[in-house]
Amino acid sequence: MSIKKWMLSLTTVTLLWGATSTMPTTEAASSSQPIEVLLNAKKIQFPDAKPFQDSNDYVMVPIRFVSEALGAKVGWEKTDGLLAVSIKNDTHAVNMTVGQNTATVDGQTKTYETKIILKQNRTFVPLRLVSEGLGQTVEWDKVSRWVWIGKKEIAALEDTGHQAVSIEPYKKAFSKDQFLLKNRNGQDYTKTIIFKQSDFPVKLLREIYSVEPYTSKGVPYLKVRIKTASTASPLFYITKNNDTRYRYPMDDLTQDNGDGTKMIYYKIYSSVDEMYYGIKDYKSFKLQDVQYIGFYGGSTDYVPLMVNPWKGN
Repeated sequence: MSIKKWMLSLTTVTLLWGATSTMPTTEAASSSQPIEVLLNAKKIQFPDAKPFQDSNDYVMVPIRFVSEALGAKVGWEKTDGLLAVSIKNDTHAVNMTVGQNTATVDGQTKTYETKIILKQNRTFVPLRLVSEGLGQTVEWDKVSRWVWIGKKEIAALEDTGHQAVSIEPYKKAFSKDQFLLKNRNGQDYTKTIIFKQSDFPVKLLREIYSVEPYTSKGVPYLKVRIKTASTASPLFYITKNNDTRYRYPMDDLTQDNGDGTKMIYYKIYSSVDEMYYGIKDYKSFKLQDVQYIGFYGGSTDYVPLMVNPWKGN
């Protein structure tokens, strides 16, 4: 079957499947999902104590790591049994006491909705103190449970420090899907960049915020959050058997998050695998069988491949 005919068949199957599928339920990120803090659109790594949401639903962040990432100095002093914390940078000075809900910011007293606390030997402060105390733009992203500090411009993958390597060692996997080795301008990919799920958000063809597994009514998907665009791009899986499985976005399942981003869903197993690849037991295919998740349709000279963090042994 030619690629052109298969694309037409795939579109037909997608439309038919979509007519009988069930829309995944729109819901906010689970409160059990970890909170991530991003500084200028890059995640801050916390070696031990992590941000959390307290019993009053206020986001609490470990002030030392956030402050140091912003170039501020943090000091501690114990007086009369109370732990006082000071933060200073070139333009701001903050003084606070653990157990209180007030802080002195540039000489002015500020009151917060929840107390400054000590947990796991780390000082946690309410998120608003970061913006008021350190002069930063701070935004709470309830969709992914992210704290955005500073700029939100997402960097292209090639600008994040990842090195492009030759595509040659990976070419064998594309033997049935040679078209995946060409970019949207019809030029051959000569390189690949291997990256991790933790590197998101990054800009590929679209600005991609996150990739995660999702199950609705027993059907497994890959859920991808992207910056709003009229259409989403296909992706593909490189399996542990060193072959590829191509996937269109399920357009009828697309959800608008109402914040300039969308949730896009891709099938894990698909009846198209029987039609195009001749795989009879296509329903046995699982996310654990995937080695890399590839993102198709860019105009660069490299194909981006994300290491599958959910792969089996």
